[in-house]
Order: sequence, then C-alpha cells, then structure tokens
Amino acid sequence: MKIAIFGQFYHKNSDVPVEILLKHLLSKNAEIFIERHFFELIHSEIEDDQKYNVFNTFDTLDNTYNLLISIGGDGTILRAVTYVKDLGIPIVGINAGRLGFLATIPKEYIEKAIDDILHGNYKISERSLLAITTSPANEDIAKMNFALNEIAVSRKDTTSMITVDTYLNDEYLTSYWSDGLIISTPTGSTGYSLSCGGPVITPDTTSLVLTPIAPHNLNARPLIITDSTEIKLKVSGRENIYLVSLDSRIATINNETILTIKKADFTVKMIELLDDSFLNTLRKKLLWGEDKRN
Repeated sequence: MKIAIFGQFYHKNSDVPVEILLKHLLSKNAEIFIERHFFELIHSEIEDDQKYNVFNTFDTLDNTYNLLISIGGDGTILRAVTYVKDLGIPIVGINAGRLGFLATIPKEYIEKAIDDILHGNYKISERSLLAITTSPANEDIAKMNFALNEIAVSRKDTTSMITVDTYLNDEYLTSYWSDGLIISTPTGSTGYSLSCGGPVITPDTTSLVLTPIAPHNLNARPLIITDSTEIKLKVSGRENIYLVSLDSRIATINNETILTIKKADFTVKMIELLDDSFLNTLRKKLLWGEDKRN
C-alpha cells in the first residue's frame, strides 16, 4: 500500500501522534511518503530523526496512492484536499487537538485505526464539494476552484455591509445586505455556517445551505436548497473589492464580478472506522460537549 502523510504543523499537540504513527508505520510493509514541508518540520523538531530518513517525500499526488493520512485538525484535512483534488484517494484524519468532525481518530487509537484500515475494516463517506467560476476570470480562483466546506463572500477594507444579489438557477432570490454570505456543503454545515446560525446537515444529504453573515435585514434566514442548484452572486458595496474564501484560501475580487457556484463534479472519500460515524461525532461535539474533556 502506498500511503501519503500530510500535516501543517509540528508542535506540542502533534508530536505524540506523529511519532506514534510513524513508528507504527515503520513496522508495516507499506510505501510511506511524507509531504515535503511537513517532513522538514519533523526533522527540525525531532532530535533522533535519522530513523525517519527511510520515508520518501512528495510535493504532489497521483492516482498511484492508496491512502492519505492527515495529522492535525479539520483545517489540516481541508488543506489535504488540495493535494488529493479529484484523484479519489481516501483520506483519514488523526486528531492532534480537540475532537473534530473530519479528523476523528484520537492519538490513543492510532495503532488500532491504522491496522483496521490496512485490513480494509472501514467504510467510505463520499463528501460533495463546491466549484466556482468568475466572470471575468480570476487567476487565483481558477488555479484551484473547489471547496469541501464552503465558499463565502465577505467585505474587505471596510466596516460597511455589502449587498449580495443572489440568483438560483437564474431566478432572482434576494439581495442580502450583510457582512457576507456563506454557501456551505453538508460537510461544511458544522463549520463557519453553523457559527452564523446555519443548520447541521448530515454528510449524505443532497443539499446546500445559504447562510447570511450578520444580515441587516433580520428576516434573512439560512436557506437549504438542493445541491443541483446553480447559484449566481453579484456583490456591490462602498469599496470596490471584496473577499471570496474557498475553505481556508482567500482571493480578492472586484465588485460587479459574477460568481457562479455549483456542486463540483467529483467527491472526496473520507474514511470512517466501522465503530464510528458522523452521528457519533455529532453527539460528542454538539450535544454533549465531550470534546472539551478529550
């Protein structure tokens, strides 16, 4: 099995799971490739780092990889998706902090989880993504125009609200007068959208959520739509520019640019262990707050 490992940071929360994972993988008959920047971080932080020189590194992925292991939190998985893209490589997240909705494997269960995965004892959760195009074209967005969690428009360089003219399948919906607007996938419904009052949606739901950010018109509420809907946005405001974010990636866009957002034509495969599920994570994180004690 050819396995890629990705992480963004190496600090007090990640050192233990990183060392447990790498030590366990050394005992397995697998090809291990660590993302180059993360590999350099490990070498700079671990005193006895020579034993890890047996691992290879990668800058990009291809369809010869069988698995990507993300070490960090949900944000690290969102960044890992930019490597996987549409290759269909399954992703599993080892949590280096509090319980996440995507990075669900705690450090205490790393060895068992890896053994289960290597023996095929897992299920795949297909996660839909969003894709965006702009008119006129924007080079920063065009290079990587998809998001797993959400695409959001928001004000920039001003405290004034912006107006977001919104069309669904070319039919005018409304003009949100607000700090911005979030278009969220079911996966992203537990993130930024939730913090702005949006609903939680199970990952297998064929829906999207439009959630205004601090709307001036108090009757503006989150709206659930089918994920086959094409969304067009046109933003205006006192400043001539605004921000578009695709998960953690941000671009500056000129006013009057037309944004077209729809479901991407590929999915991301998230690994779930057989004794785990989204609802189990939801109970722990939202309903009982168990992540505060983990």
